[in-house]
Amino acid sequence: MKNLQVQIDDHSGFCFGVVYAIEMAEEILDEQGYLYCLGDIVHNDEEVSRLTRKGLRIIDHAELNTLTNEKVLIRAHGEPPSTYELSIKNNLTLIDASCPVVLKLQNRIKNSFDKEETIYIYGKHGHAEVIGLLGQTSNKAIVFQDISELDIPSLPKSITLYSQTTKSTDKFYEINEILRQNGITVNTNDTICRQVSNRDKELRAFADKFDKIIFVSGTKSSNGKVLYNVCKEKNENTFFVSNAEQIEADWFDQNDKVGICGATSTPMWLMEQVKGKILTF
Repeated sequence: MKNLQVQIDDHSGFCFGVVYAIEMAEEILDEQGYLYCLGDIVHNDEEVSRLTRKGLRIIDHAELNTLTNEKVLIRAHGEPPSTYELSIKNNLTLIDASCPVVLKLQNRIKNSFDKEETIYIYGKHGHAEVIGLLGQTSNKAIVFQDISELDIPSLPKSITLYSQTTKSTDKFYEINEILRQNGITVNTNDTICRQVSNRDKELRAFADKFDKIIFVSGTKSSNGKVLYNVCKEKNENTFFVSNAEQIEADWFDQNDKVGICGATSTPMWLMEQVKGKILTF
């Protein structure tokens, strides 16, 4: 035995929006034994598999088009207006688990669009949340995930700027400053979720305390990739795993202090499994 000391980060695990969606799903699964969910309820394959075994049925928008007279869960990322319109047409009951932070952002973007403001959204192309945000503008807002995508000299002299809720606050304000320095008037709307954005600062402090860091996340999680890199920058002995089976004994030296942390889409039960596996070495 290597006499490893293992600690799970208290701040890691599901954000409240994901907790809300999963609790709603489990309540209905317990009642009726199955439930349709539009897209992965969370970007973590292990948690999706657990809920699938309980009766969760993951569908995409093409399958939604053919579904009638059923209940469908809207996950925390939110959906565009077209999804709600289709539900009326197909007599679907939507169980709306959209994160309250996302819903508030959708409403603010819709109000800006109704005022005919020129809207730019700092976010990931094709991300479920961003698709929902774009839908509030009839897909007319401009989405960019890096300032380099924008041809700054050709931008309007006045824009309204929003952000996907899970982006970096530092990067968002850096973008604001660059735009202003180039003579653009920016109506700034800081809509970033602090429960998510503060994780990077917390993880830097956490990663610094240990010899080795095991970062647990699904491979589909954008948040997971960002936070893994935060840990890796602070502690080069950081390893990315999606489940306990991927952990290797030779990563650890005798008497190592090991920290376990994860994305906002990583369930605590999975990090507990990872801890249990490490303690067998």
